[in-house]
Amino acid sequence: MVKNNKLSKKPIIENRQAKFNYELGESFEAGISLLGWEVKSIRAARVDIKDSYVLMKKGEAWLIGMSVSPLNEVTHEVDPLRTKKLLLTKSELSKIFKGTQEKGLTCLPVKIFWKDNLVKLKISLGKGKSKFDKRESIKQKEWKKEKAKTSKLNSNFS
Repeated sequence: MVKNNKLSKKPIIENRQAKFNYELGESFEAGISLLGWEVKSIRAARVDIKDSYVLMKKGEAWLIGMSVSPLNEVTHEVDPLRTKKLLLTKSELSKIFKGTQEKGLTCLPVKIFWKDNLVKLKISLGKGKSKFDKRESIKQKEWKKEKAKTSKLNSNFS
């Protein structure tokens, strides 16, 4: 049986707000410690990482603020904003700790995706953008759209 690699690399949820508000640097791929109902909800794309962040506590990384909405099938009391432990190597944890403590960077979740049949989280160290930087990134995005549009028109006339 042949596996479809496009399915496993497709992000479930992407935090586009993080790319706009922060200048992202080094990225890490982390596993998440989840409960069964959370995995089912993530599979149904009922998750929000817009207001979440990573906190280092006692040498471990914790994901705070990720909202996982329970499905209707869940009958017991659940906490949708439960703090989740991130599964990283010691070297990755030390890099994140140094970045957040010494350099003053913020650790943010960028996207949630499937890798084989495991839920993974891509986290990045980022530095907050000023208002000027945000306006500049909007101008760059509009310029790229305009350039693509004109090149498409020019190729149609050829």
